[in-house]
Amino acid sequence: MGVIDRYIIKKYLGTFGFILLLLSTVVLVIDVQAKKPRIEENGFQLSEFLTQYYPFWIIYLVMTFMSILVFISVIFFTSRMANNTEIVAIISSGASFHRFARPYFFTSLFIGIFSLVINHFVLPWANIKKNELEAYTMNARKREQIIGSAPVSAQINKNEYIFLHSYNKKEKRGSGFGYKKYDKNKRLTYQLLAAEMFWDADKKVFVLNTFHEKTINKNDTEKLNNGAQMFKKFGFPPEELFPDQLLGQTKTTPELIKFIKREREKGNSNLNTYLNELYQRTSMPVSVIVLTFLALSLSSQKKRGGLGVNLAIGIALAFIFVFSFEALKVVSENKTLTPALAMWLPNMVFAPLAAFLYFKRANQ
Repeated sequence: MGVIDRYIIKKYLGTFGFILLLLSTVVLVIDVQAKKPRIEENGFQLSEFLTQYYPFWIIYLVMTFMSILVFISVIFFTSRMANNTEIVAIISSGASFHRFARPYFFTSLFIGIFSLVINHFVLPWANIKKNELEAYTMNARKREQIIGSAPVSAQINKNEYIFLHSYNKKEKRGSGFGYKKYDKNKRLTYQLLAAEMFWDADKKVFVLNTFHEKTINKNDTEKLNNGAQMFKKFGFPPEELFPDQLLGQTKTTPELIKFIKREREKGNSNLNTYLNELYQRTSMPVSVIVLTFLALSLSSQKKRGGLGVNLAIGIALAFIFVFSFEALKVVSENKTLTPALAMWLPNMVFAPLAAFLYFKRANQ
């Protein structure tokens, strides 16, 4: 590794670290001030959230906007090098533009691999911690949607279904329980109703209170049974039996792949939310390399207007890139695009653009 390589890597990582620390601090202060009233209204102390919520929230925030941070960092320090004619001096000394770009590639590769590991294995753990308290930072309507009671249904497999008139995901308790089982001809063969259902975490079973059971025989005769309490297993814990949109965030990639496979076997066709989460974990780290070369190509020449123009262009493009993921998630969840295409589309659009601008700059 030459002197130029060490110089550029130091500038890359130093600028990236500075912008990461600066933006994290600013956003943290703003978010704490905005959410403080709701936190205290829900009976919590702000100090609890500063130690049990915000450290994990920061991890989530940084990984969400990693591409923007990298893009702005490269734009910033490369533009300064260009304005100071450092790039001209390096290339004039005999180094090609490809040689000049080499430390950019290795540094972005390092950050990309680091992000990949975090996304697949560390971020899910942070999301578990974050999601435990996040509902208490929201307004009453959104909080009720997450921790309140609502009707739910579940498909255990192609022939078994569960319905609950009202279910509270936080307490894992519901009322108006119904379970139905059909044969391969869609004929009802078994029905179980209960006034109340709750999850016994110690025994890992569902407890049904005041139940009524009906078994329908092949000759259409019925066997009835009822009682005060029944213990029942449905093959899955309540988190997976009644999954919400945040469940995918809290599973490591091997766990998420197994969950998606099980849901497919159960006949669940509404999996795009979880598939988006799975594909984004890889596509976002790859975008670090794509945006590094796009930023290098845009900012490695001295321009009229200097650093300000490059930063304005860079910030605009970076936000378009990152928020396109959010827009494409909605499109994918509506089943207009497949999750794989939706989550890789920004890279598929920006990678050729970055390559075109890079080789155009290299040949100048």
